[in-house]
Amino acid sequence: MCKMRFEEKPMSERAEGASGTETPGCQPPLSGLRVLDLSQVMAGPFCCMLLGDMGADVIKVEPPGVGDQTRKSMGFRMKGEDSPGFLALNRNKRSMTLDLKSEQGQRVLHRLVETADILVENSRPGVTRKLAADYETLSRINPRLIYASISGFGQTGPWSQRPGFDLIAQAMGGVISATGIPGAEPVKSGIPVGDLGAGMFACYGILSAVIGRQQTGRGQYIDTSLLDATLALSVWESTEYWATGKSPGPLGTANRMSAPYQAFEASDGYFVVGAANQKLWLIFCDVIGRPELKDDARYANNVDRVQRRSELAEELRPAFRTRPAAEWVDKFLSAGVPAGPIYDYGVALDNEHVHHRRAVIDIDHPVEGSFRALGFPAKLSGTPASVRRPPPLLGQHNEEILAELGLLDAAGPVTA
Repeated sequence: MCKMRFEEKPMSERAEGASGTETPGCQPPLSGLRVLDLSQVMAGPFCCMLLGDMGADVIKVEPPGVGDQTRKSMGFRMKGEDSPGFLALNRNKRSMTLDLKSEQGQRVLHRLVETADILVENSRPGVTRKLAADYETLSRINPRLIYASISGFGQTGPWSQRPGFDLIAQAMGGVISATGIPGAEPVKSGIPVGDLGAGMFACYGILSAVIGRQQTGRGQYIDTSLLDATLALSVWESTEYWATGKSPGPLGTANRMSAPYQAFEASDGYFVVGAANQKLWLIFCDVIGRPELKDDARYANNVDRVQRRSELAEELRPAFRTRPAAEWVDKFLSAGVPAGPIYDYGVALDNEHVHHRRAVIDIDHPVEGSFRALGFPAKLSGTPASVRRPPPLLGQHNEEILAELGLLDAAGPVTA
């Protein structure tokens, strides 16, 4: 039997139900939760989109006239004024414009907070206090409020007032020092691991606090940052540093804990292969026609191979240049050794497996028409994520939300 888990408020006060392939009669798993998204750009909007995808009613509170910086900041456009970056991070949300520098805007926000479960913001520490939108103020209005702050370096500490960008977090969190090719100029991770990691950790903290609130009846404050995220994701790098006393450097495509586990050049391009344990290493040697390596004392076990990673790679390279990449991938896979081609995004986003997994979806938008977006990485069997709303136009839901708050009559807005 399917039950709504979060029943603090009637569903009539919440977002419309999801459509899709969920179990008949079941609401999306986060139905009944209202989220106020006061964040901009990436980390906060990504966090709130994850919550919205699972059924939460997300109200995106934006500055009048300009909205989220990402609406205009991308260097390219499709049909409308909102950038592809904004469209990618803001589905399943409603947009409301409020001037939080004004008393009127603050009053409306406080009314919203009375109805909300969660608030997410990513201003520099201290800014929300000036807008009467800080946790201390809002938790007095709604003690059940779960309030998440995402910043560059956290709310406390000597770096807390520094501006926070993914690039800076990667640099100061060690990621850049361990990325790229040895001896080459610094390279950051191509994926914004600080921004996206902070958004995911904030979502994790929020859902933990929601469960905690079921026991205590009270909300709480969540503080996470881009720096916290980059450090938390540096599992192998931190382990190597503490084990050896030396800061890990860049390895290209190689792995810190296993060898061979990297890209190799075939006769027509590169591919990747990973012999991550002793069994796979022994099979690997047979596949490449070098069975004598199995008895080579230099590479007797994984520890030896990791310590001689570069030497081992040089030993292997001549063999790989004798065949095309696709042939090597087939040979390794047939033998049970993990391997794969290196795809660009044109192939990575458009292939049989990705389509089967619905990792790419189409979203209908009132201005853009149908556009493509990334799908839902977590597949729930009974109450799957779904797109209930396209990314909103700026202020699209002002009247709708004001009416829900009782702040709209026939003559127009009462207090906004």
